[in-house]
Amino acid sequence: MPLPHPATATAATTPLTVSAPRPSEEAVADIRLIVTDMDGTLLDDAKRIPDGLWSLLTELRHRDVLFCPASGRQYATLAKEFADAGQGMVFIAENGTYVVRDGVELSSDPLDPSVAARIVTTTRGLRAEGVDVGAVVCGKRSAYVERTDEAFLAEVRKYYTRLQPVPDATAVDDDEILKVALFDFGPVERTTAPALHPFTSTHQVVVSGEHWVDIMNVTADKGTAVRRLQHDLGITPAQTMVFGDYLNDLEMLDTAEWSFAMANAHPAIIDRARHIAPSNNDNGVLRTITRVLDLPPM
Repeated sequence: MPLPHPATATAATTPLTVSAPRPSEEAVADIRLIVTDMDGTLLDDAKRIPDGLWSLLTELRHRDVLFCPASGRQYATLAKEFADAGQGMVFIAENGTYVVRDGVELSSDPLDPSVAARIVTTTRGLRAEGVDVGAVVCGKRSAYVERTDEAFLAEVRKYYTRLQPVPDATAVDDDEILKVALFDFGPVERTTAPALHPFTSTHQVVVSGEHWVDIMNVTADKGTAVRRLQHDLGITPAQTMVFGDYLNDLEMLDTAEWSFAMANAHPAIIDRARHIAPSNNDNGVLRTITRVLDLPPM
């Protein structure tokens, strides 16, 4: 039995699971663009890229399918992770605020430095109240932090390869700021995110993980970046496949008819996606791509 075409499918009635049969030759999707989140989606819980990805990327290039990581991570971090396979790849970094291909900026949506300074000041206030939180001011060239204890830096370094401690993160004036990310050692939705409510009337405040919340321009998100890429390349939603697991992936899911929530995803992501993929720890992204495109297992 062939897979249902996503144009007639809903997540509630036709989830695509690992047990689904491969599509018939006639039903193989005409996919031109594959966009995937990184943490909790492509990467397993140990932050490892699946071994089969590199051979899959070679096959996708042969088929003229563009593979695009879309992450809250820094561009420099993404470029390092894909150093041996990144030529021609588009990277949607910093939750859509910075899009780069082969080292050339395709688009960006910088944050007003005065807003970044207000967020840093708010973070200092939370720290004074006993919240175990720190701010990362995310620029195009580097990320900047005031907090320098090793526990905090160990978490930040996972996502920011270029990281510079500074005495005053409100005074960064030689870089374009893209967003401010806050790491909370506790559940971010319970403490830090509510404290950022005053910014929600003018900016995006998006929970991007259990311990992370990002503040950026209201015009910036992964979905906006994907739509611009689709427009520039002449690729339709029917030719687009996306994968996500957390709230910063919501808008991205709306750009594709082949939208997948990971089995481990936030409930809001599962509700929004058309299909369900196996979890990040079950190699869900690669298994789903190979099944939908009728490729041999990687």
